[in-house]
Amino acid sequence: MTVEQRHNQVVFTNKARCKDCYRCIRVCPVNAIGLRDGQAYVDEQRCLSCGTCIRECPQGAKSFRRDTERAKELIASGRTVAVSLAPSFAAIFTEWQTRRLASALRKLGFGHVSETAVGAYDVAQQTARYAREHRDRACIATACPAVVHYVEQYRPHLVQNLVPIVSPMVAHARKLKQTLGDDAAVVFIGPCVAKKAEAEDKSDGLVDCALTFTELLEWFDEQGIDLAQLEESDFDLQPAGWARSFPLVGGSLETASLRVSALAPDVVSVAGAEEVEDILDSLAEAREPLLVEALFCEQGCINGPAMPAAHPVHERRTRLLRYVLGHTTQESGPECPADLGTTFGVRPLCQESVTDEQIRRVFERTGKQAPEDQLNCGACGYSTCREQAVAVVRKMAEAQMCVPYMRRLAEQRTDRIIETSPNGIVILDERLNILHVNGSFKKLFMCSEAVYGKPISYLVDPEPFEKVAAGKADLTELTVEHPKYHLVCRQIVYALRDERQCVGVFVNLTTSLKNKKTLDSLRASTLQQARDLLAHQVDIAGRIAQFLGDSTAQGEKLLDNLVRLAQDEPGSPNEQRPSWLKDTYTST
Repeated sequence: MTVEQRHNQVVFTNKARCKDCYRCIRVCPVNAIGLRDGQAYVDEQRCLSCGTCIRECPQGAKSFRRDTERAKELIASGRTVAVSLAPSFAAIFTEWQTRRLASALRKLGFGHVSETAVGAYDVAQQTARYAREHRDRACIATACPAVVHYVEQYRPHLVQNLVPIVSPMVAHARKLKQTLGDDAAVVFIGPCVAKKAEAEDKSDGLVDCALTFTELLEWFDEQGIDLAQLEESDFDLQPAGWARSFPLVGGSLETASLRVSALAPDVVSVAGAEEVEDILDSLAEAREPLLVEALFCEQGCINGPAMPAAHPVHERRTRLLRYVLGHTTQESGPECPADLGTTFGVRPLCQESVTDEQIRRVFERTGKQAPEDQLNCGACGYSTCREQAVAVVRKMAEAQMCVPYMRRLAEQRTDRIIETSPNGIVILDERLNILHVNGSFKKLFMCSEAVYGKPISYLVDPEPFEKVAAGKADLTELTVEHPKYHLVCRQIVYALRDERQCVGVFVNLTTSLKNKKTLDSLRASTLQQARDLLAHQVDIAGRIAQFLGDSTAQGEKLLDNLVRLAQDEPGSPNEQRPSWLKDTYTST
């Protein structure tokens, strides 16, 4: 598994798919997405499980925990398992499919199938009653678990404004327990990822498992269930009034028989994180009694993060309205039960405090000390540069997420490479006037910034530049001698067509050529010396040979005399000795 997920974490990142685009960071309404080693991760402590990042991630790298196996275990346990089906199911199924959906759920093994709207009717009635009884304050409806979590954790001063009524899911689960017995298990199925967290934290154990429509369709495919092959059947319980309209903006107010209008002064419906934040910010100054129906998903539950996206939102809305109008009666339901109350509390968010000095250091590192350098462009995913700096201090973000900062770094690196290059570089405009020269070029051609704006012919032969500028060649490369500067250069000229500029690169070969001449002279001198030495050695060898020859001849002559002397008869010593030997003997 390449996912970052704790056992009970609802939303997590698939690292293999995360492409470092920062989109999830931009769309997360509470900045619960952090960045580590270039990859996004979900901070479970801050996450609302609203699923916004799941819906918006272009790579499908954000996902939610699958609980299908838990539902299978409940069915296999032998207990009666009831389904609480969110009314938004009609937004993804056609009319004929909705009539077979109950049969499909029973085929999976569920013993009781009914709509969550059964509990929604009771919740709407009690919410409206509470609002009428507490006209001294603004009241926030609590059907949406993401809204409740948001208020508890990020708007703790408004917890007292939450209507202390359970959600339709929990209300329905209570009714199912009363009907089927406490041993019955309840599985909720809907478009909402936050329901998984609510089932664990807010249902008091009444909801055993929460699935999404995505998981349900995957389960159907796994079991080979085809709705076209099933018979039509009804749900076991039918909701009253307009309860099936709960997934739509204004649906809960309509169910409560309240005036639903943009001009209504005492009720307001908002959908989407931005609208929710805006209305909550305004409640502190609200002077008139107000009931707020708040849904965290834009356009309501029909745009939940686990809704299959096979159809546009408007078509989903049309399908649901057609289902609501075709199955709704004006009859009121029975008297609301008295046990739908609950309590809400502040969820303290433990996080490191950040000082102005720490923020200043981040700004200093990213070149944003001056206020005008703090662009607040939002490319990093944070609304302001200060928010991003705070996240960097808390290790929820990295300085490299700042696009202007990284662009400046890239430009600085490019400039640094040009300025420190050992080769001379000159950049010309389309008229072959000098725009820029680097330090090496200045040294080679003994010039300064005073040449800016002057034609290149002021320094070197313009012919290679004219050739490239005229489009006769994209690149020229040749070795040129510049006697005026005592230089020999390898000269490369190429065009930047989009910028209408020419670039010249001059590689200094002067020293290399001098070294080559010196080496060639040394080679020639050494060769001549070798030849002279060889001739001398040959002459010496000849003389030695001549001396050896003369010596050998004299030795042979002496040997002949000795042989001849040895062969003569004995007589008077002086008489029989050679004359030269006589003389020698006598003198001795």
